[in-house]
Amino acid sequence: MRNRTRRLFLLALLPGLLYAAPSTTRQAELRNLLYQDCGACHGIRLTGGLGPALTVDALQGKSREFLINTVRNGRSGTPMPPWKPELSDADIAWLVDLLLNPEKKP
Repeated sequence: MRNRTRRLFLLALLPGLLYAAPSTTRQAELRNLLYQDCGACHGIRLTGGLGPALTVDALQGKSREFLINTVRNGRSGTPMPPWKPELSDADIAWLVDLLLNPEKKP
């Protein structure tokens, strides 16, 4: 039982271990991309526009894996492009984590 619990715990940590956090400089670039490039379709405040809102409330119920896949591969039949050619898997994971856990503004 103890080994099973330990394995489950390690499996839960695995997605975060696969992607190293981008550098501080890259994080600033990704924030800019989020609000400028993504904001062009999802609204400058990410509250919706051509694309759906990307707020915590709007993303509730969508898994991290679903969101990563959406950013990576786009959404067929919609204007959402695949970002895989432009962003690394670590960049995409960091952006999704930022959307799911937004930083508190001072």
